[in-house]
Amino acid sequence: MKILQHIGRIFLAFLATVGCLAPFMGSAAVHCVRPPFYPRTVLRHMVEIGYYSLPVVGLTAIFAGMVLALQSYTGFARFSAEGAIANVVVLSITRELGPVLAGLMVAGRIGASLAAEIGTMRVTEQIDALTTLSTNPMKYLVAPRIIAGLVMFPFLVLVADVIGVYGGYLVAVYKLGFNPANYLQRTYEFLQAEDVNSGLVKAAVFGVIVTLMGCYHGYHSKGGAQGVGKATTNAVVSASILILSFDYILTEMFFAR
Repeated sequence: MKILQHIGRIFLAFLATVGCLAPFMGSAAVHCVRPPFYPRTVLRHMVEIGYYSLPVVGLTAIFAGMVLALQSYTGFARFSAEGAIANVVVLSITRELGPVLAGLMVAGRIGASLAAEIGTMRVTEQIDALTTLSTNPMKYLVAPRIIAGLVMFPFLVLVADVIGVYGGYLVAVYKLGFNPANYLQRTYEFLQAEDVNSGLVKAAVFGVIVTLMGCYHGYHSKGGAQGVGKATTNAVVSASILILSFDYILTEMFFAR
């Protein structure tokens, strides 16, 4: 019975979280499209989410592309199919590794930052002060961050795609001895617009997930510094799980035949 009680508590806690998250998502979506807007706040968060995340995303993408080229060569050499390395690298980066790795890295950086910032404002009653000053916290705190994440994540993933493919090119040409012109030609011939577009759609969804989870957990944090730390952890974990879950769902939608 204790095991069943424990499972029941987890299930009820999950339902309570979903019941609290659903109206929060609806309210955030409404405030994202309903005036007034705060363009300076949106621009500031676009710079924070996009520009300052470029080093992390770039380093992750280039090493992912380099490792992917090495591992592909090790496997394809057994079947004398080394020429397919360019195809595998560009397909894996644009469809999966670019969006997923960028989403997970930015979730660790931005999701934690948003949860800590908004959570501190909650426990220090700054959000209540905004309400007292007739400023809607959802409009001023949550909506600009979600808009910034929705806009900037596709740009980050596009940069990650280019850098990741370039990383595979470096290893293939300077480590494995491939002909540069042939490698680039195979990459260009194999790449399709659907591959890039699917990655950018995933990036937009991941941007909403990361910013929404950071804002949600920070907005509902309580219990002082300990509550803020818990909200930060929950924001990163929930965003990472949702990114991987929606990655499968979106892949099924785009490529299931």
